[in-house]
Amino acid sequence: MYNYLKSQLASQFDTICTLKQTEQKTICRIRHKKSGVNYLMRDLTGSGDVYQKLLPFHSPHLPQILEVAADEEGKRFLVLEEWIEGDLLSEMLKGALFSPRETRRIALDVCRGLSLLHDLGIVHRDVKPENIKLRGSHAVLMDFDVSRMAKEDQTADTCILGTTGYAPPEQYGISQTDGRTDIYALGITMNLMLTGTHPSVRTAPGRLGRVISRCTQIQPSRRYADIRELMEALDL
Repeated sequence: MYNYLKSQLASQFDTICTLKQTEQKTICRIRHKKSGVNYLMRDLTGSGDVYQKLLPFHSPHLPQILEVAADEEGKRFLVLEEWIEGDLLSEMLKGALFSPRETRRIALDVCRGLSLLHDLGIVHRDVKPENIKLRGSHAVLMDFDVSRMAKEDQTADTCILGTTGYAPPEQYGISQTDGRTDIYALGITMNLMLTGTHPSVRTAPGRLGRVISRCTQIQPSRRYADIRELMEALDL
C-alpha cells in the first residue's frame, strides 16, 4: 500500500514545496494536478497508528486525515491530509499579543480538537503555537507526528519526544503521558499569547492567569482532570 500510494501521489500531484526533511520524515505541500487543491503529504518512520485511528473522524479544529498507507515492514508510512489555509499562531505572536477574549476563544477551539483526540485515546504531546493555525474564525491544532496512543499497561512513554518549554516533566520518562500532558502545554501556550513569556517568568494576571496556573502544575494530579474540565473553566 505504501508504494502504491506513493506512486499515485507522484503521478497525480505536483510538489509545491518541502516544509521539512530529515532522515525520519519528509513533509511536503502538494497540489492536485486536475483540481488545483492543496494537500499535505507526510512520509514518516514509525507505525502510523495515530493517523490510522483518525481516518474516520472529522473536526473543524483538526486537519482531516484522508489516506494512510504503511510499507510491508510496518516501519514507514505515508499520510495524505487536508492542507490548512491560515496563519500560524507562532507567526502572529511575533507581531502582537492576544487579548484575554481572543486567547480564551482560541484555547477553547484547541480544547475541542483535543477532546476528540483524547476520546480516541490519543495524546497530542506537542501543543504549541507552531502547531496551531487560525483558519478564519477557527483555530486548528495540527501535526500528530509525535502523538501516541495511551496504553494503560505502561508506566512511561516508549519514546521521549516533545518540545522543550511546553512538555511537562512526565513527558521526559517520569511517567506515561495522558490528556493532562496536553493541558499543561496548552497552559504554556495561553500564557505566551497573553504575556509573551513562559509562566516561569511571568504568569498572566486575572482569571485566565489562575486557569493557566492550574494547567501548568508540575504534578499532573493538580492540573485539570481532563480537557472538559478545562473547557468549563474557560467557558465561565
